[in-house]
Amino acid sequence: MISAILLAAGQAERMGQLKQLMPFGKSTIIEQTVDNLVSSAVDEIIVVVGYRAEEVTKTLAAKPIKLAINPDYEQGMSASIIAGLKCINSQAQAILIALGDQPFIDKQTINRLIEEFYKHNKGIVLPTYQGRRGHPIIFAVKYKEDLLKLKGDVGGRELIEDNPDDVLEIAVDSEGVIADINTLNDYQTYLS
Repeated sequence: MISAILLAAGQAERMGQLKQLMPFGKSTIIEQTVDNLVSSAVDEIIVVVGYRAEEVTKTLAAKPIKLAINPDYEQGMSASIIAGLKCINSQAQAILIALGDQPFIDKQTINRLIEEFYKHNKGIVLPTYQGRRGHPIIFAVKYKEDLLKLKGDVGGRELIEDNPDDVLEIAVDSEGVIADINTLNDYQTYLS
């Protein structure tokens, strides 16, 4: 079983507006990101909300997800990861951590990472695009305690650096794994 934690609690300060709810195709950035996970092989999806949580929650009301509220969203990514981990199914073998501002990651990419996780004996699986590491990242459940100890605006980078022999990099053709929408310029560039 793979539990996905989608981090969508941030304030998007560089964007200047709530990027989760910005238009994307026929929906919003967050809806597209959730739909990509829903159509993939993950077994459950926990969306972590924080800043303007009510609006984001209302937008996702019809989606087959669990919601986790991160009241400490101002403390950064680690607080959201911890909020999500508290909601994962006890049967989960791994945790897939995805970012709420990456709507270009398709189900094929997500499924490939999951397949490779099950095929190999590695505890951390991540995609690369043209040599650059991206998201989402799969952590075997043995890393749950370490993830719960994270502090500040960091994801699992420390764990990846501390366990290089347990990392499997999967080269993918999808630029989406490194494409974050952080600024209005990013948003306009990716939409065009």
